[in-house]
Amino acid sequence: MRIAFAAALAFAAFGFNGTAIAQDGTVGQRVDKLEREMRAVQRKVFPGGAGMTVEPQITQQVDTTPPGVPATTPLADLTQRVAALESQIQTMTGQIEQNQYRMRQLEEAFGAYKAANDARIKALEAPEPVADAMPTEGVVAASGDSAPAPARASADRAAKVAAVEKPSTGDAGEDLYLYGFRLWQAKLYPEAAKALEQYKAKYPTGKRASFARNLLGRTYLDDNRASLAAIALYENYTANPNGERAADSLYYLAQALVKLKKPAGEVCKVYEELNSVYGATLSAEMKAGVAKGRADQRCK
Repeated sequence: MRIAFAAALAFAAFGFNGTAIAQDGTVGQRVDKLEREMRAVQRKVFPGGAGMTVEPQITQQVDTTPPGVPATTPLADLTQRVAALESQIQTMTGQIEQNQYRMRQLEEAFGAYKAANDARIKALEAPEPVADAMPTEGVVAASGDSAPAPARASADRAAKVAAVEKPSTGDAGEDLYLYGFRLWQAKLYPEAAKALEQYKAKYPTGKRASFARNLLGRTYLDDNRASLAAIALYENYTANPNGERAADSLYYLAQALVKLKKPAGEVCKVYEELNSVYGATLSAEMKAGVAKGRADQRCK
């Protein structure tokens, strides 16, 4: 989530500072300008709305003053409007600071985890030492009885992969993503991961980028490779928090951390982030899954 960063850009772009406003002419013009800028900031910070915008505290005032009683001065009305705007800005600032704090905690925790995990992966991928050659004199060659089994397994695997139809839509990126998706549906996880990794490398900003990175994480998760799944899912969320599958990636990231036997506190932080950023837009099925996950981890 980069809400805090977007908000900072918005405030800088729209010039929210007392000096600029003070030079804008009359009080009425200043208030109108503040109201326009507040709406613009809300659109910038909360694109698409989704129930996350700050509810306006400025409402149209109906004149209920009894006849003969002097009405409030225009300056007093404008002062009230300015006070309401300032209150809105304070509310938004508080929300931004809270989101920034949560994001910093999540990034620090995952950064430490990723560094430790990378070290483990490098250790696992290191080539094993080759044993010294044994003397062959007098050794009878083993019979080939055990060879046919691996050969048959390899042939069966190749046949299953060949049975998965490769799409031909005329869009190379779309074809590659769909092929990876079909391999994942066929539970051919290593082959699916390879196709999705290729999409990630060739089309990092393609229209299916969010889909492909999320599916890559799910593929690793289904293949019991939770460490790689956690990395792929976290990267999809942070790379594009507004992506079509960013919320899904946070949801499955929590599941990956559970498989890795991470502390409940880390898993709960992911669920909190998911609810905070996407709660209003989650499907009923995912909301139920989040509720169950939080209950299982005894999140507060």
